[in-house]
Amino acid sequence: MRETRELTRIMARLRGPRGCPWDRRQTHRSLRPMILEEVYELLEAIDQGDDHALREELGDVLLHILFHAQLARERKAFDFGAVARASQVLRRWHQLKQQEKPSRQSCLDGIPRHLPALLYAQNLQRRASRAGFDWPDPRKGVPAKIHEEIRELVRAGSSKAAFTAEFGDLLFSLVNLARHRKIDAESALRDASRKFSRRVRTVESLAARLGSPTSSMSSRQLDKLWRQAKKK
Repeated sequence: MRETRELTRIMARLRGPRGCPWDRRQTHRSLRPMILEEVYELLEAIDQGDDHALREELGDVLLHILFHAQLARERKAFDFGAVARASQVLRRWHQLKQQEKPSRQSCLDGIPRHLPALLYAQNLQRRASRAGFDWPDPRKGVPAKIHEEIRELVRAGSSKAAFTAEFGDLLFSLVNLARHRKIDAESALRDASRKFSRRVRTVESLAARLGSPTSSMSSRQLDKLWRQAKKK
């Protein structure tokens, strides 16, 4: 594709001796947090159903793919052509769709360790379940486990290390409950966060109409505005 070839040439020039100093300094590792941010922005555009933003974010992700391919080309590992070659892409796609690979020593092998924590937990639990690691009766076992984890969290007391460990166990159990109820935990938490964000903004707007910032309001006043925000 002509546009892609042109982008590849531009990327090579930016990385060349007379190219952009910033681009020349970058490595796979230095670009890592940036591509992660771009992927999250792409997901945001998908969630909003915004085609203009979707086009922009897909372009940003494509530039990162080209950048990483150029870095690999410079060390003679592979180039963008190898990444985009149709037969290899299709073969890789089919590999990813396989539930189990013969070379795996554990049912958990192959799960990316750098997935967002909730998604990572869901994948671990799903794989473990297929290998037989699951509750005989999830409807009873999972809620009982959550209540047990809450009790252990309360008993953790003032020890930060103990509280952190028990808090993590509780979160893991909640993700397990979501899995058994066919709920995506990552999406559920994101939706709850967005709902919280909308309500905070509504409270701020209501407070502004009253001529008083939220920081100067009493708990009772804020609670009243919060109840109003929940109705909107």
